[in-house]
Parts: sequence; C-alpha cells; structure tokens
Amino acid sequence: MWKIQKGYDSVSKSFRLPVELVDKLEKLAFDNNLSLNQLVIQCLNYAVDNLESEEVADEN
Repeated sequence: MWKIQKGYDSVSKSFRLPVELVDKLEKLAFDNNLSLNQLVIQCLNYAVDNLESEEVADEN
C-alpha cells in the first residue's frame, strides 16, 4: 500500500541560541516562506556538509 510520507524521522532537542541570531533566522525564514525549523535544518545540513575535512578529522 502506498503511504504519503510526512517528512523524515526526527527527534526533539533544545538549544540555547543568542537572541540576535534567532532574530536573523526568524526574519530569513519569514522572508523565504519557511518555518524556522526548516531553515535551521537547512543551515545545519549545509554547515555539516561543508566542513573542511581537517575539522572533521579533528573530531574523530
């Protein structure tokens, strides 16, 4: 049977962010017709995908 996929598996986490950063993110999300959550996921994916290989090696 075909099922409509509602996105992705997710987990709920809490983060403390600087007020100024949240203000910028909220404006970006609004200006681009995205939820704040969608924007933050895109930003985090971009950051992780674009880490320098040296930085990734240092973490291991």
